[in-house]
Parts: sequence; C-alpha cells; structure tokens
Amino acid sequence: MRFFLSQIRKVSTQAARRRVVVTGSGAITPLGNNVGESWQRLLAGESAISRLGEEFKGLPCQVAAQIPKERLQLDKHLSKSDIKLMSPATQLAVMAADEALAMAQLKPSELSPEQRERFGVCVGMGMFDLSEVYGAWQQLQRGYNRVSPYFVPRLLPNMACGHISMRHGLRGPNHSVSTACATGAHAIGDALRFIRNGDADIMLAGSGEACIDPLSIAGFCRLRALSTSFNDNPAIASRPFDKARDGFVMGEGAAVLVLEELEHAQARGAPILAELLGYGLSGDAHHITSPSEDGAGATLAMLRALKDADVAASDVSYVNAHATSTPTGDRIEAHAIKRVFGAHAANVFVSSTKGAHGHLLGSSGNLEALFVVHACADNQLPPSINVTDLDVDINVVQKACQWSESKHERRVALKNSFGFGGTNASLCISSFTINSNC
Repeated sequence: MRFFLSQIRKVSTQAARRRVVVTGSGAITPLGNNVGESWQRLLAGESAISRLGEEFKGLPCQVAAQIPKERLQLDKHLSKSDIKLMSPATQLAVMAADEALAMAQLKPSELSPEQRERFGVCVGMGMFDLSEVYGAWQQLQRGYNRVSPYFVPRLLPNMACGHISMRHGLRGPNHSVSTACATGAHAIGDALRFIRNGDADIMLAGSGEACIDPLSIAGFCRLRALSTSFNDNPAIASRPFDKARDGFVMGEGAAVLVLEELEHAQARGAPILAELLGYGLSGDAHHITSPSEDGAGATLAMLRALKDADVAASDVSYVNAHATSTPTGDRIEAHAIKRVFGAHAANVFVSSTKGAHGHLLGSSGNLEALFVVHACADNQLPPSINVTDLDVDINVVQKACQWSESKHERRVALKNSFGFGGTNASLCISSFTINSNC
C-alpha cells in the first residue's frame, strides 16, 4: 500500500509541475551592444577578440574579448549616480536586464504591488574587478578619507542583483550566485526552481562580468590558463576543440533572461522564445582548477539535467559546450559528451561559441544559454570558429547551419558550464511546444 501511495504522490507532483519558458533576453557582449547584433555576428562566424593595450605590456597573454568603452554610451542608460554606485559588471548586467524586459514586453512600473512580489531576480557574478581593489589600496596609502564610501558596495557580487531589483521594484526572490565560471548557468537553473516551486512567477536570471585588468590577466597567466601563442593574431586565439588550442581568452559582458511560468506568460500574450526543461548540478571533488580525467562531474551534471527534464538522451540533438579552448578541459568534456550519449553521440551537434566572444568567466554560461534559446527560436546552430584541425571525436559545428529540417520539430539541447573548484551545471533547453511530450 505504501508503494502505491508513493507512486500516486509522484504522478501527482509531476502532473502539477509548473512549466517555465523564456520570454525575453538581453545582452551586452564583445560582439555587440544587444542580443540581435551579438547573435548575428556569432552566426556570421566573426571574432570579437582583439589585442590588449599598453597597460598590459610585458604579460604573456596580449589578447582579450573586450567591449569598447566608447561603444557602451553608459550615460544613455544610467545616471551619474548609478555609474558611481555600480561596478562595471553591475552596469552591464543592469543594461542587459533592461533589454530583456523590453523584449519580454514587461514594464514592472505598470505591475501591481502583488505582481511585483511574485517577480524576482537571480543575477550573479563570478569575480569582481581586481583593479577596483588595487585602486582602493593605492588611495588608502594616501589617507583613509581617500577610500570611496562606495568601494565595498561596488565589490559585492550580489550588487547586480540588488540594483536590478531596486531599479524595477521587484520584491520576489533576490538571489545571487557566485560559482566561478558556472555562475550564469547556476543562476538560470536556480531561477527555474524558484518558479517551479511557486516562489515566483517571473525571474530575471543571468550574470555580469568585467575583470579585464592587468592584475586579473597576470593571475590567470600565472595559472597558465590563458592563450599566449596567438598574440599577433588575436582573432584566432580562442579555438575550442582545435588541436592548436593553448588556453582560453578572457572576455567580458552580461546576459540576462526573463524566465516565466508558462500560463502566466500565455495569459499576458508574451512572446515565447524557448522552454527551460531541466537543470543538473554536480561536483568533481577532484582539483581546484582541473576536472578529473574521466569527466565524471560533467557526465553527472548532464545526466541529472536530462533526468530533471524527463527527456531521454536520444531526444537531444545539440550540446552547447563549456569548452574554453584549454587543451585538457575540451578533451575531457568531449569524452563526457560521448559517455552520456553513447551511440547517439554521432547524431548530436556540438559547438562552443567562445571562439567568437572569448570566455566571460561567470557570465559565460548565461550568455551561451541565451544563444541556445535563440538557436531554439530561430532553428539555427551557432558555430565553433577557428577549428582547423579537430582533435576530438564529436560532431563539432564549424559553420552556422539549420538545426532541424522542420521548424515545427521539437529541438532539445544541453548547455554545459563548469567552474574552478569543480562546480558543474547543465541546463536542458528546448524549442517551445504546447504539449511538452511532443
């Protein structure tokens, strides 16, 4: 009897599980100041990686995927007070959130207080700009009063989340994630669970990152994590899955998605870009920077995402890989993908978009999840560029292409993100269909 009761409860729970869709997206990236420009340049196979300035002279790595500061036109989006209070990463996240709200056709100021209590923010940051700390230290040497009263608030990783919440009067869950390079994916996955669990109806989810400064570059160089072989040809420095890869290229930017409970989105006639089906997490329990050779952590995250999504591995036809262009990491992830999909791996397209925009650290998983969302919506797969000598046995997309023969066919993808400390996340995302079992 107990067994049958438990099964009834299980079926009841599954039937009642709230579906979560993506109704808006916003991004500030090395490729462009908005989603449309970034997405089109990505599909065109363009690279936004350039040579660093004179202040980086003498460092082994001389390339990065930077956002030209003159291109941002901050004063058109933020007040002088905002700019003083917000770190560069927070500024980018706030601007991305504004675009996401506009795309989702949401104006929080027009919502009732009760509706804003059901509207939350889950935006994180992987690491703060080390130049802020160095600059404050230099000021302290000149005297205590030289240290800005905004120094600490500008550093806190949860301040992007806080500023977005305050800017729009959102009183739902206010939650910040900081899990190294898995930050953005974890933020989206946590937001998915807030909606599923009934804590919110709408969530802004993502991350911002802006730490291209000499100290950060020097630190990652000392870890031997960055590319140093293509300083004279920056556009080809980031080359996931290519035999000549020698490290990742630092990037900066922000990406934010609007996640919404399906019936809530339908009731207000919101545009639906994709559906978020599942979320898997795991730990490597192995090393502070390197994944284990067997790829156990990556494998577990993907399998758990599939289980949470209630889809079979054979339903998946695309994996947006974490692959950062490091010799070890790309190879291990490729092996994990083959382990998860087995014989079906030959039918699964794989790409890493970091060749175009670099590695945005804590803002990589959310930006790449955003690209998966638009791949689902547009039936287009983004490429891995700079692959001239593939050295992994998986089906790597090297030029943008149509995903499925029919735009009405359900397209299911996994998005992987892995971070220092052995923290892993995988998201299962699909094109939207009325019947989730299609």
